Amino acid sequence: MRIRLFSGNGMRAALAELGAQFERAAGHSLDVSYDPAKIVLRRIESGESADAALLGEDVLEQLVAQGRIEPGSRCRLVRNGIGVAVRRGAPRPDISSLEAFRRALLAAPAIAFTTHGASGIHFAEVIDRLGIGPQVRAKARTQPGGLVAELVVAGEAELAVQQIPELLAVPGVDLVGPLPAEVQKIGVTAGGVFAAAPAREPALALLAFLRSAPAAAVFRARGFEPLV
Repeated sequence: MRIRLFSGNGMRAALAELGAQFERAAGHSLDVSYDPAKIVLRRIESGESADAALLGEDVLEQLVAQGRIEPGSRCRLVRNGIGVAVRRGAPRPDISSLEAFRRALLAAPAIAFTTHGASGIHFAEVIDRLGIGPQVRAKARTQPGGLVAELVVAGEAELAVQQIPELLAVPGVDLVGPLPAEVQKIGVTAGGVFAAAPAREPALALLAFLRSAPAAAVFRARGFEPLV
């Protein structure tokens, strides 16, 4: 049976591996649509639906409150922070303290981040908090969602700021490290099954698989901390 799944972009690399494992083991097929969680929420509120969703916990809770996701199906899966990446082999700036991070942002000729993804929205708040919003925005390379580290690989930016699993999903980059603790934001990804899911039982089986020990090993390798 085909399972239609809505997912945030941060899960793309892990799901590519885990989805293939699940399809082989369960005999179901996955049809995954990736977008920033806020865009997925808008799509659902405009009438789109699926069998299951893997989204930021806050967005999933909104869908539960709206009656779109079965309350009993929701489960916390993984958490992760936001980090900085450079092109593989490039010098890695010091971001070990808040002041060092601020200097690194000012020194970089161009910085890539999203405008609609949770990490990009948070980063926009951070640069304003650091008092360097106008300087960073003047040299920003932005896109609504997707993997912004691809812009670093293409030579369009020196630094990419995004959720760590999304940075690790791009070949040809080096992870510099997480944001300083003072400005870090830990995101939790949760899963749930739609109240009117045509493939309800297979979708529940998928969520159970994503909470298994084999799935946890894949999540760790992809920059997540499993919560089960």
